[in-house]
Amino acid sequence: MTSPADSILRKIQFYVTAPYTCSYLPNQLAQSIIATPQHLVDAHQYSGLIQQGFRRSGKFVYRPHCENCNACIPVRLPVADFQETRSQKRAFKQHATLEASVSRLSFDEEHFALYKAYQIARHEGNEQEETAEQYRNFLVQSNVDSLFISFTLNGILKMVSVVDILEDGVSAVYTFYDTTDSKASYGTYSILWLIEWCKQLKLAYLYLGYWIKSSQKMAYKENFSPQEALIDGEWQKIKHVKP
Repeated sequence: MTSPADSILRKIQFYVTAPYTCSYLPNQLAQSIIATPQHLVDAHQYSGLIQQGFRRSGKFVYRPHCENCNACIPVRLPVADFQETRSQKRAFKQHATLEASVSRLSFDEEHFALYKAYQIARHEGNEQEETAEQYRNFLVQSNVDSLFISFTLNGILKMVSVVDILEDGVSAVYTFYDTTDSKASYGTYSILWLIEWCKQLKLAYLYLGYWIKSSQKMAYKENFSPQEALIDGEWQKIKHVKP
């Protein structure tokens, strides 16, 4: 007997996009495989797709599919095996006074203001300011089980993490934070917090998206171990070698 889930899976199709400018490697063009129709990729289907290296951006579920490049490697943390470093312990203790609240996706002016400030700080020289529509399409829209985690200090918003809840873990979609706190380690703290949250939810993995060896934007992921990477269709333990 065919289950409803199997029937839906057979209806999902995949197409390859036209080449576009790569966000991570200079002078490179990228392509992706997109799962469609979008509304059929629900939380259950997505849990299966992310195990095959897919990710989500808004309502789009995609996987890199570049003709002459395979630099994007999906990585995840088995949270039960995570080994915290001394600097990570300090970062976790440093931000222990942050208060976290979990909510469903919705447009929030305070979130959007922090997001715009983060984008300006991270992309100096980019004169195009993010619009509310771009923000909604990227982070507020989703067909799967997605949440905002807001971190505040004395009532002031400091950081927001967007996550997807999966059948075997949590997927860290995007995090933005107050970049004016020069001594803060918000990015590190967010991952450490999510690791602990996965443990509380009794979920095995924290999915960190793609790691690219030659991309400085991805270098922070190397600091969290042990890690598993999807290589040749199988999740395998890897060890990042520091230069």
